[in-house]
Amino acid sequence: MKRKAEVGMKAATVRVRIAQVVWLVFVLAALFLAVGALCIALDANRSNDLVRFVLDVADAVDLGVFSRDNGIKEFVGENAETKNALFNWGLGAVAWLVVGRIVDKVIRP
Repeated sequence: MKRKAEVGMKAATVRVRIAQVVWLVFVLAALFLAVGALCIALDANRSNDLVRFVLDVADAVDLGVFSRDNGIKEFVGENAETKNALFNWGLGAVAWLVVGRIVDKVIRP
């Protein structure tokens, strides 16, 4: 009987660790979207390798749904690129965090 309890505790520990890693991945995706939107809003130097890396990763994790070019909402006119990035990537960051928390709760024992 004691052996089953030990196995159950180890399985619970593994599930907690997996949930933590999954949550971290979702938070990092949201972070890249938020920082990418900030780079666009602050008109960061896009020839800089770090800025380019952040924007490339943000473009990848927006999944096309929250794209700054063809996202949920498309602004036109003055400062349209900044508005598109802030709105769509901001919404995408929130979505990553909400879905990540749900997945975390499902995985945890």
